[in-house]
Amino acid sequence: MHLPTPTANYRVLGVDCGSHTTGYGIVESDGDRHRLVCSGVIRLPPKDRFSEKLLRIQQEIDKLLVTYAPGTVAVEDQFYLSNFKSVLKLGQVKGVVLVTAAKAGILVYEYSPLEIKSAVTGYGRADKKQVSLMVNKILCLGNLSQPFDASDALAVCICHIHTLSTRQKTEMGRSVNG
Repeated sequence: MHLPTPTANYRVLGVDCGSHTTGYGIVESDGDRHRLVCSGVIRLPPKDRFSEKLLRIQQEIDKLLVTYAPGTVAVEDQFYLSNFKSVLKLGQVKGVVLVTAAKAGILVYEYSPLEIKSAVTGYGRADKKQVSLMVNKILCLGNLSQPFDASDALAVCICHIHTLSTRQKTEMGRSVNG
């Protein structure tokens, strides 16, 4: 797989899919230093029909893609819940994000919760508070308080950037060594 080369303008949109609240974050990186571009949540009114919620997510993700022009989109790979209905709804939300990015011609990468937490905290079973603290530290945000959905989305960005950087270094090592 050919991977994009990070530059000073390399931007990643990370999305933490949810059927009630979907978090998003955009991080710009040169591969070594990361900078917060924006983050937030898409709150979905509980009384809305699910199809209306999906449309709202699509519209908001599309606005982010147009406004901030990320080079890639990274999402958390669906994990397994005991509630089938919840898994199905999360899958539909993720599907909307994937289709919106694909329609814009943007590559999408998926990472497991274990990969994301390991990349950000060094511990694959870290809790949301630990992830949020490390996101703030990595992005030099101080004690910025933000919803966990937003910090989780930023963690997805950081995971993608770290993974991309590691893959590129590995590819460079292979090409140097023959």
